[in-house]
Amino acid sequence: MNATPLGQTPLGRRGVQVTRLGLGCAPIGNLFSAVSDVDAAATVDAAWVAGVRFFDTAPLYGHGLSEQRLGRALAQRDRDSYTLASKVGRLLRPPMGKLPATIFVGAPALVPTPAFSRDDVLRSIEESLIRLSVDRLDIVHVHDPDDHEDEALSGAFPALVRLREEGVIRAVGCGMNQAEMLERFVERVDLDCILLAGRYTLMDRRGADTLLPRCFERGVGVIVGGVFNSGLLAGPDVNQTYDYAPAQEALVERARAMRSSCERHGVDLAAAAIQFAFNHPAVSSVVIGARSAAELRADVDAAHVSIPSALWEELRGL
Repeated sequence: MNATPLGQTPLGRRGVQVTRLGLGCAPIGNLFSAVSDVDAAATVDAAWVAGVRFFDTAPLYGHGLSEQRLGRALAQRDRDSYTLASKVGRLLRPPMGKLPATIFVGAPALVPTPAFSRDDVLRSIEESLIRLSVDRLDIVHVHDPDDHEDEALSGAFPALVRLREEGVIRAVGCGMNQAEMLERFVERVDLDCILLAGRYTLMDRRGADTLLPRCFERGVGVIVGGVFNSGLLAGPDVNQTYDYAPAQEALVERARAMRSSCERHGVDLAAAAIQFAFNHPAVSSVVIGARSAAELRADVDAAHVSIPSALWEELRGL
């Protein structure tokens, strides 16, 4: 790896610092399965003890539950000692009828409603600050504007850039599960960073085709999330989920082949999945989701495992 996973590194060009390993807080918002308040707090505490000082959340995660739990867990920490990211693009509102299905178990009865206008952005940030019980956010990402590209360009991004110019936030970003639109935003918006989820992993490397090199050229920081592709690379026999849906058999077999290569070199597949993202010079930080202190500690240990170059050569061919 390029640097210790718990060391500080710049994110973009404007002085924001993050730890190379960050905590992604979707799981403590009950992603796929319920997490208790106690376990959520213990997860954040374990991350802090391990040296993690970068925390990423969003209103979508648990329909506000993730932000609330993260805020409570960080309440006694010096606000200047960590970097906090949240997102805009969805406002949480009461349902007008039947609640739609959600992947967040037991989430509050609120509907994440698309919202990309200037006023939506201001309202969203204000509501996130209340849920988090903090006075400021460091990084604000426009979240999943896949079906709202024009609205994001005309409303959300200009609003965030203005807030950065006024010193209200420190960095403007965009978080998506696709590389193509992110690349357009890198070209058209004065971004500080992007959060690329699931598109620069052992299973899906398309982010490296043109997006990551372009970010490197322009000084746009890259945060990589979804390094397990929502489960498969954490263990292809017990986590047969890929990009939040059941994994196709061909993907399961590919993950198993990667695991076999790792085992021949005495390395756990999860360790290779985490560290793969560190190998690109454009990547500043990798955010890892965890739902318990034990999971968090296992991920931190995996980030420190020594991986031989011969294994990387094998994995490139799979």
